[in-house]
Amino acid sequence: MNLPRFSMGIGDRFAYQGKAQLAAFLQAKKLGVEVAPVWNKSNREHLIVHSEPASVRQEADAAVKALDWKGQYFVDADHIGVKTVDRFIVPSDFFTLDVADFIGKPAADADIKAFVSNYSRYGGSVKIPGVSAALDVSTERIQAIARKYLFAAQEAGRIYRHVEAAKGKGNFVTEVSVDETDQTQTPLELFFILAAIADQNVPIQTIAPKFTGRFNKGVDYVGDVRQFAREFSDDLAIIAHAIKEFGLPGNLKLSVHSGSDKFSIYGIIRAAIQKTGAGLHVKTAGTTWLEELIGLACAGGEGLQIARDVYRQAVDRFDELCGPYASVIDIDRTRLPSTDEVSRWTGRQYTDALRHDPTNASYNPHVRQLLHVGYKVAAQMGDRYIHALEQFEPTIAQNVTCNTFERHLKPIFIG
Repeated sequence: MNLPRFSMGIGDRFAYQGKAQLAAFLQAKKLGVEVAPVWNKSNREHLIVHSEPASVRQEADAAVKALDWKGQYFVDADHIGVKTVDRFIVPSDFFTLDVADFIGKPAADADIKAFVSNYSRYGGSVKIPGVSAALDVSTERIQAIARKYLFAAQEAGRIYRHVEAAKGKGNFVTEVSVDETDQTQTPLELFFILAAIADQNVPIQTIAPKFTGRFNKGVDYVGDVRQFAREFSDDLAIIAHAIKEFGLPGNLKLSVHSGSDKFSIYGIIRAAIQKTGAGLHVKTAGTTWLEELIGLACAGGEGLQIARDVYRQAVDRFDELCGPYASVIDIDRTRLPSTDEVSRWTGRQYTDALRHDPTNASYNPHVRQLLHVGYKVAAQMGDRYIHALEQFEPTIAQNVTCNTFERHLKPIFIG
């Protein structure tokens, strides 16, 4: 099972927007660019909304059938490990192996020694086509990288073999994620991480490294865009070289996580993949849930009241909701409007604050980030929220499709 050149992960907290999301991919295809949709949902999200992984497969299959999608599509077991993967094995055909928690845990001394011995042949100044600077490789550096990342690569191997034993070799796509950590991987580190993964015989098709800057949920990139451009270009070159050096799959490509709404770097990404011919996988996370809120607010009446109630409860439960996402949000509580003020907002005022439009003076990234992590509130509304999704489906769908196509697919893959 091979992932095509371009693919995009689409989150959908409540599994009601599959058709609206897929409609955006059809728009891209009509313009000559085919991007494979990958429906993704993490174990944490399933636990919060009390859903099962099978529901994601059902949503994807139903959308594909309803819209007569002829291209490839996938269902991603997002950010799983050995302890959480089993419930995803049957419905999923894409597995994001998250080994960030194992970074920094040392492998066995004998394994580290063997790794250093095997790759000491790269010692010296290594020039890789497309990398902005030569890599200064020494035995000490290889050893330091092995101590930091070898155990994580071995864990990826353990998870992969567990899935392979159940699904069979070649029957799924494998991604390795090392992005949920505090430190950016250098080109040299990425090179040897890929070597370690190759040693585990993991047929990795996407790799999600940690880039410099903040990739906060649902808002734009925060950081030096020129530095990101160098890192992204270097990583593309490292991957191309590692494919040849280590016998990794020829379609191995970068995966950009927390890709939602990173408008300031989308042009950089598009230019790099056009220049090099490289592939790309982007995960858009849960902004579809925010488009549901926008659609409800636009609908007025009970829809708007639900949107207001979600905000009120999110403010009241700030610490509970934000705690698990503390590393990927930056919210200034003093910039959040009071619940009394929001209770008087019109639908237009609500959507102006929430919709990611930096040209709108009323746009509030603090409101947006809070509501992004506030989907637990809607989940606990139960039938009230679900009935609203059904009642106001046309308005919501319009916003979901527009967001997926105009703000993501188009700037990243089309231009």
